[in-house]
Amino acid sequence: MIKKAALEKLYVGRRLSMQEISNRLNCSVNQVAYWMKKYNIHRRSISEGVYAKCNPGGDPFSVRKIQSIADGILYGLGIGLYWGEGNKANQHSVRLGNTDPQLIKIFINFLERIYGIKKSKLQFGLQVFSDIPPEQALTFWQNLLHAEPQQFFKVTVTTPRGLGTYQKKIKHGVLTVYFNNKKLRDIICGEIEKF
Repeated sequence: MIKKAALEKLYVGRRLSMQEISNRLNCSVNQVAYWMKKYNIHRRSISEGVYAKCNPGGDPFSVRKIQSIADGILYGLGIGLYWGEGNKANQHSVRLGNTDPQLIKIFINFLERIYGIKKSKLQFGLQVFSDIPPEQALTFWQNLLHAEPQQFFKVTVTTPRGLGTYQKKIKHGVLTVYFNNKKLRDIICGEIEKF
């Protein structure tokens, strides 16, 4: 017999898997499953289990309550920016790309203040046209965002497809902000769906 308190401590509290619990208690996984069902302890789905394994300290973010008008404005801006400019097709990460440095800074501020994400956990992708020096564009974004070089993926250089006025608009390239967390992506998309 496995005691309920032990299962709750290991499975719920310490977030161990059923296999890890069976190894620790020297019993089969089926016994662990039986007692969890008997005690009505909710079992995690496979994706929840993988998420718990990848984030042993809990969520790498925390949803902050809106407590001021400034937070409310930032929240509205962030949700609106993700709605208009974010990559909602990718189901595993929050991604937003744009050429406007101020827009990028506002979105990062939204992630930091509303969801408690540390800027050091963000990653960045940069795409430039072949007539823009990649090193110059990369240095611009690193300095603007006070980000470390290792947070940036390799710069993608694209050949322009014709004449146009893109040079003034995209003089520093297109920067994409990445935060790889499905749960946060689902929370933000859920907020958008409320509208």
